[in-house]
Amino acid sequence: MSLEKLRNDIIIKQKKGMPFIIASVVIWLLITIVASIDISIGLKNIFVFCCSVPLLPLSWMIGKKIGVNIFSKENELGNLGFLFTMNQILYLLIVMWVFNVVPNKMIMVYAMVFGAHLLPYSWLYKSKAYKIFSIIIPICALVLGNIFSGFVVAGALTITEFIFVIVLQKEFEKFTI
Repeated sequence: MSLEKLRNDIIIKQKKGMPFIIASVVIWLLITIVASIDISIGLKNIFVFCCSVPLLPLSWMIGKKIGVNIFSKENELGNLGFLFTMNQILYLLIVMWVFNVVPNKMIMVYAMVFGAHLLPYSWLYKSKAYKIFSIIIPICALVLGNIFSGFVVAGALTITEFIFVIVLQKEFEKFTI
């Protein structure tokens, strides 16, 4: 199968990664709730990390609901998508450093890492939405995070991710027509 056919196949079968983006709305909502709790910043940041734990099972459940097997090995580009995700894990080392050095900015940096990791998916899924949101999210997180609290950043990310889901769904529908 040619590269273009593989890309078109993964776009359709993975619905442009929609299960993960929908799950990220839930994750950022959980982070927003944690950020609103009046507890020490250290404990709050630990809970923020914990909020990401259900990403994979949540994505799997959402995928089942919308007809996507997120663990499918049928398309060789699935391994590339997995590699794109793994780079975010390396960037989390920066977030862990911020956790200790500038704990009040951890949610901001976490949001920046999250948004930036979306950029390679713009190529994989032939998606302007991924490209635009991978730029908008880190910039908005940086601006909001330097002016407001982590709660505002997390709330803004929740809303932004919800909008991203809508835009991505419309983009997917246009692709399948």
